[in-house]
Amino acid sequence: MELKDAVVVVTGANRGLGRHLAAQLLERGAKVYAAARRPESVDLPGAVPLRLDVTDEESIRAAARTASDTTLLVNNAGISTATSLLTGDLGAVRLEMETNFYGPLAVTRAFAPAIEGNGGGAVLNVLSVLSWLHPAGLGSYAAAKAAAWALTDAAREELAPRGIAVSALHVGYMDTDMAATVPADRKADPADVAAQALRGIEKGLPEILADETTRYIRQGLAALPEAA
Repeated sequence: MELKDAVVVVTGANRGLGRHLAAQLLERGAKVYAAARRPESVDLPGAVPLRLDVTDEESIRAAARTASDTTLLVNNAGISTATSLLTGDLGAVRLEMETNFYGPLAVTRAFAPAIEGNGGGAVLNVLSVLSWLHPAGLGSYAAAKAAAWALTDAAREELAPRGIAVSALHVGYMDTDMAATVPADRKADPADVAAQALRGIEKGLPEILADETTRYIRQGLAALPEAA
């Protein structure tokens, strides 16, 4: 997909990876709707602030009406509560699923008709290495991202006849607020991850693996477990 002159909605664009994606898209000549729950928090010159709360369907519908010229949707907004599936607060588990799975699903459903009507385009879902690796301490986040990976694969098949490509970005820890407590040497530069994501969209890659840990885990998915 050509990103110059693309019209892009980036959810969660006011900070972290979303802000880097929006900034680099602007540098490439795209029109960018920088979506956030609080659009006044968007500080990117040239971006169009857009109110969008991925857990609020009316907010999503209103955003789709405003950004009806969209050709590329980036589902980046997400949260991590570090909640245990078995002993943690069930409300927190539901919130992660609402934000990290139902959110991208609802946003994609709302924007797909516009992208199709504008001649086709693409959707990028920001996932995680925890789509495949499921540590107990991050069980709710991993479960939501695993569900979002399934969503991505199913949506790719469903949207292809409508001229919409669907890609997944998988990455481990990044140097963002979400991973503030993680040692710096274990975190990827979000600017580099954003650049890899945009190159992957341009090439039409179904999966974009943004760091060595993610590539290693992905390669191991095909290996059969040893017999007990």
